[in-house]
Amino acid sequence: MTSVCWSAESAVAGIGLRREIADDLAAAPDGSFDFLEVAPENWIRVGGRYAKTLRALTERVPLALHGLSLNIGGFAPIDLELVNSIGLFIKQHQCPIYSEHLSYCGDHGHLYDLMPIPFRRDAVRFVAERIARVQDVLGQRIALENVSYYAAPQQEIPEVDFINAVVKQADCNILLDVNNVYVNSVNHGYDAKAFMQRLPADRIVYMHVGGHLFETQDLRVDTHGDSIVEPVWQLLRDAYQMFGVVPTLLERDFNFPPMAELMGEVAQVRCVQRLFNGGANV
Repeated sequence: MTSVCWSAESAVAGIGLRREIADDLAAAPDGSFDFLEVAPENWIRVGGRYAKTLRALTERVPLALHGLSLNIGGFAPIDLELVNSIGLFIKQHQCPIYSEHLSYCGDHGHLYDLMPIPFRRDAVRFVAERIARVQDVLGQRIALENVSYYAAPQQEIPEVDFINAVVKQADCNILLDVNNVYVNSVNHGYDAKAFMQRLPADRIVYMHVGGHLFETQDLRVDTHGDSIVEPVWQLLRDAYQMFGVVPTLLERDFNFPPMAELMGEVAQVRCVQRLFNGGANV
């Protein structure tokens, strides 16, 4: 049985379960993190030692799912076999949330990257219908993440208007990636805080925070391979002030530092949460 309650108002901090650090996370003392997150595509059919490690961890803490290949903005038919497999995985591990990227990643094959959906009105309708189809199959709302992007082809409406319209039409939730907001604000020259202020607070049920690469003064690259910088920490504080405290994940996908350093960043997320949660210890 898991020991941490998960709700949209939970002050809990988690970390991504990656195979490179799975043993270290399994050996970490209880209370080091409140939940774990995995890409279900990477774990659904895993057996052997990693399957046992996953089961042992999910008996300690909740497991959130963050998909990589739903291709919600693509033209290929939705992979219903994948969606049904994810549904079974959710039930098997009692996963409190399933999120995906508001992007596309396939076109006559997998692109192995998350590409920006054109910010257009016709794209809103198209994507919202696909999200609704997935939600109907799963029998639950999913959360869509605002993604980092480096070009906005065929843009017709602002990014935030696109996100809001998709969420309203699809009746889905939002995974607010705070680092992505910051990266995009630098790369595309907008005010990150003003961007967040226009999002619907009642649909933000989950957050990500992570590091990025400082390429040049006006170019940041979303890598999930670096430590969180102070402007992103400040934006996380701003997000909690606007939307309240929700479950928040520290994203780290490679270039892993010592476990004590990783757990230190998880602890720092908790510290920020307590600032905006009346000092509660959840």
